[in-house]
Amino acid sequence: MSSTSTASNPSAAAGGNSKPALAGIRIVDLTQFEAGTSCTETLAWLGADVIKVEPPKRGEQGRGATTDKPGSDSPYFLLLNANKRSVTCNLKSQGGRELLEKLITRADVFIENFAPGAIERLGFDYERVRAINPCVIYAQIKGFPPEGRFKNFLAFDPIAQAAGGALSITGEEGGRPLKPGPNIGDTGAGLHCAIGILAALHQRHATNEGQRVEVTMQDAVINFGRIAYAAQYMFDAPAPRCGNQSIIAGTSPSEVYPCKGGGPNDYCYVYTTRASNAHWHRLLEVIGRNDLLDDPRFIDAKSRAANFRSVDEIISAWTIQHDKYTVMQVLGEAGIPASATFDTVELSKDPELRERGTFVTVDHPVRGEFVLPGSMIKLSASHVPVKPAPELGADNHEVYGGLLGLSRNEIERLQEMGEI
Repeated sequence: MSSTSTASNPSAAAGGNSKPALAGIRIVDLTQFEAGTSCTETLAWLGADVIKVEPPKRGEQGRGATTDKPGSDSPYFLLLNANKRSVTCNLKSQGGRELLEKLITRADVFIENFAPGAIERLGFDYERVRAINPCVIYAQIKGFPPEGRFKNFLAFDPIAQAAGGALSITGEEGGRPLKPGPNIGDTGAGLHCAIGILAALHQRHATNEGQRVEVTMQDAVINFGRIAYAAQYMFDAPAPRCGNQSIIAGTSPSEVYPCKGGGPNDYCYVYTTRASNAHWHRLLEVIGRNDLLDDPRFIDAKSRAANFRSVDEIISAWTIQHDKYTVMQVLGEAGIPASATFDTVELSKDPELRERGTFVTVDHPVRGEFVLPGSMIKLSASHVPVKPAPELGADNHEVYGGLLGLSRNEIERLQEMGEI
């Protein structure tokens, strides 16, 4: 394990006198876009020192992609690279490759998610990195299994969602496949990779050896669709598209119901368990329809599922009289699973979520105050304040000088030569 002082690691400062969970873990981060960056951001929020290695001048591609302000890093980049340090390094030059080798000797984790074959062309495949540092955890995220027929194919989130089956089960019955809104292919793969890295670091305590961690975006999406395979077994056919109904059937209500206001998100999702009639009976009590308690169409979960359209009409007639917050409040207090359909603005401005740290405000040197989702993992003895994503090369002197011991003249010479 490499040693990292609080002074040299902006992620290491924790609340009180305790150190964060991953204090002392140094990560050489060659990731870009979302799948890899979401992994390293998660590890940074757990206290790891993440050194983001980027090409000089333009930096990681996500910095400029979809920016709303020319000359400023994109919101996309800021949301995925908080609490990291940034150094520039030209990996196509001999000097740049030598710098990366020196960083690897001081690293606990090396991670990349370049296109297939790119890291090998740069000369930093697993065997090469392992030869430099046998204790390093070498992590990779790719779109498809490297031994399979699609191994050389490019993948972004919607491609992974199609390849992993998510599109095939999303949409209305009889309609076309739809891409789910959340980026489960990208961030889902990143979180799977973070789990693998943590396991490998734990195992290294016993073996004193590193290993390779390999995650594919296709595999990650398949894992998120685990319950769809229960439907496959039940129906002896591919899992269906069924809108907001339960994919393994057997229950109703399971739908979003229109609420007062008429806006695009003025809906409340209501769901009742198929395990008993308890939720259904409570719901009938709340909406004043106890006359339906003995209706044979709704007598049990299976009957309600068979008559779900009638169920939906009955519930909609009540929900449309109230706003979505009232519907959620009344049903929730009655012990009925329900949630308003919150949009991104409502969530990011929610005072309780702000207080919890689900959303935080950071002071970015260019954009000023910037609100982003913070760490969703809460540890009672490990707290890492959220810091804004670094400007390109902001930590060149700190890392190359403080960590690698290069003099200011040497760093300036590397800059003049275009190697950093």
